[in-house]
Amino acid sequence: MRSVLINARVFTGEEWLEEATVLIDNDRIQYVGRNTELLTGVDQTRDLENGCLVPGFIDVQVNGGGGALLNKETSLEGIRTIARAHRKYGTTGMLPTLITDDQEVMVKAIATVKEALSQQEPGILGIHLEGPYLNQNRKGVHQEEKIRSMEEGATALLSSLKQGITLVTLAPEKNASGTIKELVQAGVIVAAGHTAGGYEDYQQAFAEGLSCFTHLFNAMTPMNSREPGAVGAALEHKDSWCGLIVDGFHVHPATLKVAIRAKQRGKMMLVTDAMPTVGSEVDFFELYGQKIFSCNGRCITDDGVLAGAHLDMATAVRNTVEMLDIPHDEALRMASLYPAQFLGLGKEYGMIKEGYKASMVLLDEGGYVRDSWVEGRDMAADGFSE
Repeated sequence: MRSVLINARVFTGEEWLEEATVLIDNDRIQYVGRNTELLTGVDQTRDLENGCLVPGFIDVQVNGGGGALLNKETSLEGIRTIARAHRKYGTTGMLPTLITDDQEVMVKAIATVKEALSQQEPGILGIHLEGPYLNQNRKGVHQEEKIRSMEEGATALLSSLKQGITLVTLAPEKNASGTIKELVQAGVIVAAGHTAGGYEDYQQAFAEGLSCFTHLFNAMTPMNSREPGAVGAALEHKDSWCGLIVDGFHVHPATLKVAIRAKQRGKMMLVTDAMPTVGSEVDFFELYGQKIFSCNGRCITDDGVLAGAHLDMATAVRNTVEMLDIPHDEALRMASLYPAQFLGLGKEYGMIKEGYKASMVLLDEGGYVRDSWVEGRDMAADGFSE
């Protein structure tokens, strides 16, 4: 199937091209530019009417959407529901995220994601296991009773997906020396989160292959004058990535501005930490048997604890521009190219460029999503965004 998109304002990931044309051959981008003489033998042509065509957003932390929570909907239909809900907001690639839970739930979630990958479900890139190997002192909304030390055979389970990406968030200080190295050697990407460790804990973790900090600032030790903590370690280390929840609630905009200036460019990526309320009419859901309410843009428990976020990637991009004074092109890279590079997929995703996967988003002038393509498939035309 060869299709062509014409009259687009294209952000390639590097530059803006006006009145550009994009040729898609099956799941790949074959041409980007203004030479329409090359566009012969196509099956379909669509005029984008000067809309903004940008690389598809990649979200590495998606707990739920469309009324479904992965911890409760560990079925293929549950994952489809979550992915469908987020495609409306430009997410063309994601890691469905399981927060701390019992081992049998972990086994089921991994098996379901494996099935989704084998069936090439649109937008599913792998799985994020946020816990259960965390620090109870920084548990956030994670259930204390389910947080635990690594069981025998945990590495085999955590690396059992094989196809696709596995990201594991753990507290380095709560796991034995060599644990992170073992996971990384088994093909797992390891992030620090829900951690109460000190600066030296993260230096050891970096040496073993730690490469990311999950939702920077939240549920981790702050940077102080004599103890840099997790935040200081993250900002100092030039090669690690940081996930940022830019919703105006999790972290003050001024704090985020300072952090972005301090960190190596290209290492800050947007995440949503999204809950079931995103893309749904529901205003509450249950987690660990307690109700979580969506109130004025926040997901909170009865006692006011933040429980994930009511945030989508398109909104995160707009917030990054409006709240943090980040240029639009850099905000787009934080939602697409940088997470792709973090996942080791930077040569296939995150840019509109010849040879890359045709995963793209069409935005209007206000930054709202009009349509999306996942590996060449027009989601609106195929009915996958309904």
